[in-house]
Amino acid sequence: MTHMLLLYCFMFLLPTESCRTLCQVANKSKEKMSARPHGVCDGVCVDNSHCSQPCPPDSEGNTGFLCRQKKWHKITETCRTLNAFNIFETNSYSVRPFGGNTVIKEYARKSETITDMLMQKCPEDLSCVLRNIRQSPRLPGNIAVIVQLLHNISTVLSTGVNEVKMQSYSIMANHILNSKSISNWTFIPERNSSCVLLHSVNSFARKLSINKYPIDISDVFIHTMGTTISQDNAGKNFTFSMRINDTGSEITGRVLIGRDELQKVPAPSRAISIAFPTLGAILEASLLENVTVNGLVLSVILPKELKRISLIFEKISKSEERRTQCVGWHSLESRWDQQACQIIQENSQQAVCKCRPSRLFTSFSILMAPHILESPILTHITYLGLGISICSLVLCLIIEVLVWGQVTKTEISYLRHVCIANIAATLLMADVWFIVASFLSGPMTHHNGCVAATFFVHFFYLSVFFWMLAKALLILYGILIVFHTLPKSVLVAALFSVGYGCPLLIAAVTVAATEPSKGYLRPEACWLNWDMTKALLAFVVPALAIVVVNLITVTLVIVKTQRAAVGSSMFQEVRAIVRISKNIAILTPLLGLTWGFGIATVIDDGNLAFHIIFSLLNAFQGFFILVFGTILDPKIREALKSRVTSAKWSSRLSENPSTDFSRHPTKAPS
Repeated sequence: MTHMLLLYCFMFLLPTESCRTLCQVANKSKEKMSARPHGVCDGVCVDNSHCSQPCPPDSEGNTGFLCRQKKWHKITETCRTLNAFNIFETNSYSVRPFGGNTVIKEYARKSETITDMLMQKCPEDLSCVLRNIRQSPRLPGNIAVIVQLLHNISTVLSTGVNEVKMQSYSIMANHILNSKSISNWTFIPERNSSCVLLHSVNSFARKLSINKYPIDISDVFIHTMGTTISQDNAGKNFTFSMRINDTGSEITGRVLIGRDELQKVPAPSRAISIAFPTLGAILEASLLENVTVNGLVLSVILPKELKRISLIFEKISKSEERRTQCVGWHSLESRWDQQACQIIQENSQQAVCKCRPSRLFTSFSILMAPHILESPILTHITYLGLGISICSLVLCLIIEVLVWGQVTKTEISYLRHVCIANIAATLLMADVWFIVASFLSGPMTHHNGCVAATFFVHFFYLSVFFWMLAKALLILYGILIVFHTLPKSVLVAALFSVGYGCPLLIAAVTVAATEPSKGYLRPEACWLNWDMTKALLAFVVPALAIVVVNLITVTLVIVKTQRAAVGSSMFQEVRAIVRISKNIAILTPLLGLTWGFGIATVIDDGNLAFHIIFSLLNAFQGFFILVFGTILDPKIREALKSRVTSAKWSSRLSENPSTDFSRHPTKAPS
């Protein structure tokens, strides 16, 4: 034969790890690869256009690019140097030059997978691939090959996983968990590769046999510990101290199993824990998630009887501006889930979590909250506003007491002032309990006190809303129906039932339904839980519904005042506009429409401006009630003026008790 063709036979790793042999002419392959420089795309860069080019001659695969802003950006890469042959030790196969050709041993032509060959060559310790894996560059394609290999090993080996095999398995995983490889995970086309790796390591460790002595397999970027546990133990813990990169300082993580939990174990069982210092960043990079893991990732394999464990995470970033979230990795949905854990304590250095391990949740960590809204501006606005609000509400109630007899002579005015007085009283109590709850919140939360404070904050703020609803219903009743059709006692009973009965029922049902499962409180504050039980809906839904009703009420009042201005002169129209504006100004704070800005904070919770507006309007709501509900009421001003005048006359009489008005008799009519 004049010309000999050099055949390269590749066995690609697929999810089923089927082997395909692709034969190519070596010279043509080299010509194509040399024709186009690596890292450069041919053609004009048009936004959102794609380009693909082969990898350098010493590797297989290709690199994908996307054009953005007239520049090519790499988005995927499958470049690899590992394949079905060179992944094994040199003496495991034979490749020798002969007349410009490469002769491959017969077994390489069989339909075998890398895992099959691994089981044939070194089934006892899996060591025949370690040297070449450790010497391979951490290219995205190589990472994908090793991830698939680890996945297939964990699937093939159903039993017989001993410490030696676990050691080899950890060495392979450690190579691609290196902090220097984090950026390369971003370019692997299969975005779930990091999830597959985590699942594979946990699955392999689940089959690990532990005999008489504990197991401690430590690599730089993966550390496995295992021991036996029983009811006789006073408690078990695993303590890890690992570097997050090659040169950085170490961070710690601890898994604590309490004595009470160990009493649930019917017989001696295995307890295994694995720590990963870089896996959190790898998950973030490969899944492109907007979350930041702020500690070790700790996996646990425990008996199914153990339902609760404690985890202590030292923070990587010790910023005090961001809150911490304890999370578990949802193995089916491939995401961090806050329902698996609850934060118990937190400071700038570490966080303590209570977590519920299960088949669904095996790995745990802590996240930094994505938004920083613990702004000093918000804090100052809130507490300054609450102080002014409380003083205003106290003054409002004092004024109501002073003028009550003079401004409640009619049935309509009586019912109106009953609403105003109760709105002021419930908002005052809500503000006071809010301050109490803020002092009970934090890492050292007193649980029972926090539950009580949250209940009263929930109840009184709901009462504010429901008394505002009662005020709105009273206005609607006055517009649509004649007041004297119902006795005053019936109307008062109805108002109190709405104002106190409804919120009491909602608050009581909420705490009874969620507190037994410890889902009533937020982990970081004395307020209703959202992540686990959605208890916050018991406040949000009634509040927003009442805001809608009150908005309808304001609209009806505006329509009524507009109708009164139809056909009138320009002067009367101006007066009508003033009257409409006055109605809106009074009804808005009284009926709670300012709480509608809360919707904006829910839609865009990262916008500080919305939070500042919301805090301003609501922290000063007591002041608004004093001004618009009391001081601007002409009848109250007249009553106050009358009281002041009466007080002056009384003062003069007390100063001059001997004054005799008979000395100045009036002239009798003639």
